[in-house]
Amino acid sequence: MNSTPPSSSASRLHPLEAATRLTPHGDHLLGHTSKDYWAFIGPFGGATAATLLRAALDHPQRIGDPLALTVNYCAPIAEGPLQVAVRPAKTNRSTQHWTMELFQTEGDILATATAVFAKRRPGWSHPIARMPAVPQPEDLAPYRVNLPTPWVDQYDMRFVGEQPLFRKTPHAEPQPAQTLLWLRDAAPRPLDFLSLASMSDAFFGRVFHILGVLVPFGTVTLTTYFHCAADDLPTDDGWVLGNAGASIYRAGFGDQTAELWSRDGRLLVTSVQATYFRDWTPPAD
Repeated sequence: MNSTPPSSSASRLHPLEAATRLTPHGDHLLGHTSKDYWAFIGPFGGATAATLLRAALDHPQRIGDPLALTVNYCAPIAEGPLQVAVRPAKTNRSTQHWTMELFQTEGDILATATAVFAKRRPGWSHPIARMPAVPQPEDLAPYRVNLPTPWVDQYDMRFVGEQPLFRKTPHAEPQPAQTLLWLRDAAPRPLDFLSLASMSDAFFGRVFHILGVLVPFGTVTLTTYFHCAADDLPTDDGWVLGNAGASIYRAGFGDQTAELWSRDGRLLVTSVQATYFRDWTPPAD
C-alpha cells in the first residue's frame, strides 16, 4: 500500500484537508495519518471521524447532506498509511445509508462507521434547545497549554469561566463535568461538515475535568447528529460554541455529550459518545 504523507505533497492544504485526504485505489481509498492531529497514542478521534465521513461525502453516488455519523474505534491506528472501504448500503427517497471501514493491514479492521445522508425539505421546525448566554470569543483569553497532543494546537479554544488546568494529583472532590468554550480551526477554514465532525470530538475527556488529572482515556464509539444543510452552514468567522458534559462514569466506562452552536444561536451539531477510562494511579518516580 502506497500513500503520500500529508506533510509532503499536501503541505499547501489546510491541516484538516491534509489529514482527511483520500485518493481512490481500486476498491478502496488511500489515506495517511497526520502528525498535526495526533493524540496520546494515535490519531485524534475527530480527525478519524472526519476521514470516514469524507469517504462517503466525496463518493460520486452520495445524495443529500450528512444527518448522522457513528464511528466505532475498534483498535489503535498506527502512524502511517491507511485504507478506507466505503459503500452505499441503501438509498431511499430522502435518506441514504453508508458503511465504512478503516484498516491498515488487510482484514484487520481498526474503525467502522455508518453514516446517514438526507435530502432536507422545507417544512415545520421548532428549535427547543437554547444557546447558553456567554461572552463572545473576542472577550475571552485563548487557551494556552503544553500538552503532548498536537491536535489541541489545531484549534483556537476560548473557555468560558476558569480554564482547565490538569495537575499531578486529583482534586480533593470531583468537579463538574460541563464546560463551555468557543472554538474554531486555528488555521482559518470555512465551516463545513468535515470540520463539524471533527469538532464534535474536540473536547477534553470529561473525566479530566472531573478529576483534574490526565488518566488513560479514549472514545469507544461516537455518534454525531448534524442539524443543518450545506446551504445553511454559517459563513462567518468559523467560531462555534461548544457545550460539553457527561452523565456517568462507572466500572471503567462513561459517556460524553456535546453541542455545537453557531454565533447566531443555531444548534448545528449534537453528539454523544461512550468512553473508556482507567483509574488514576500515582506517577512513577
